[in-house]
Amino acid sequence: MKKILNDPTDFVDEMLDGLIAAHPDAYSLPHPRVVARPGGAKEGKVGIVSGGGSGHLPVFAGYVGHGLLDAVAVGDVFASPSADQMADCMRVAHGGAGVLRLYGNYGGDVMNFDMAGETVEFEDDIESTTVLLADDVVSAPPEEAAKRRGTGGMVYAFKIAGACAEAMGDLAHVTGIAQRTADNCRSIGMALTPCTVPQAGKPTFMIGEDEMEMGMGLHGEPGIWRDTLKPADAITDEMMDRLLADMPLKHGDRCSIMVNSLGATPPEELYIMYRRAKDRLDGDGVVISMPLIGRYATSMEMTGATITLCKLDDELENLLRKPCHCAFWVQHDLT
Repeated sequence: MKKILNDPTDFVDEMLDGLIAAHPDAYSLPHPRVVARPGGAKEGKVGIVSGGGSGHLPVFAGYVGHGLLDAVAVGDVFASPSADQMADCMRVAHGGAGVLRLYGNYGGDVMNFDMAGETVEFEDDIESTTVLLADDVVSAPPEEAAKRRGTGGMVYAFKIAGACAEAMGDLAHVTGIAQRTADNCRSIGMALTPCTVPQAGKPTFMIGEDEMEMGMGLHGEPGIWRDTLKPADAITDEMMDRLLADMPLKHGDRCSIMVNSLGATPPEELYIMYRRAKDRLDGDGVVISMPLIGRYATSMEMTGATITLCKLDDELENLLRKPCHCAFWVQHDLT
């Protein structure tokens, strides 16, 4: 293992210390492993919280900010935060209008956030709702879509629901917007190399120098095939084929597309993939709105990429184009 770290057991806490020290205007640490906006919750605003394992920056902690999330519970690398940390996170985000729990469909996160929701409802009388992102099309078939993993679609849900909450939508409206966004997202990933979890000290999986794996998950979950590395257009075509088979888009439909680095893949390669994906959507008469290309949801130093399609209607597109501000995403009003 070659990493810039001290004791592997201190990796997450030292990372959070650095994050807060570098961006005190954007982030605070009101409780251990809870990142929140400085200044506390905004009175009368729906709080939006998320949580999950470290190793995916900017997901999760990086997306705390104006027009995005209010607080996040942070676990060890690829490990769920505790129910107590999630409960603290919800309390910090509560401004009197309820709290939306918005996160990916992973067993530990679901169990602990459910426990946290029950705790704060009983102890603090905080009303909360849940929206799970389950957008990874290869992790379960359409008839079992509720079993799918959450991946890049989380970023769209954070942004769109965050804008709705910032406009002082009530809990039912913000939850409905988040659910509609989640329902309209489809993602797929591919990987060329593994990553190493600091406390494990070894790669999450092994893959040949000349191989790639299609459908790999954010934590290195197995994909659907492994073979020799294909050209960029062939890789992108298969990813788009699988996404569009699961969520067909017709002439005149609007969508945003995210081409996301899993950590080590450089932007040049992402733009090569986007060029091909855009050609495909243009050929179908699909209108692309606000494409996102870069590092939005990573997996430590894994080499690979994900593609996410988010189908838009007028309201979702308007909210996507609203301003937001955090250390990893600064956007002016594009409406």
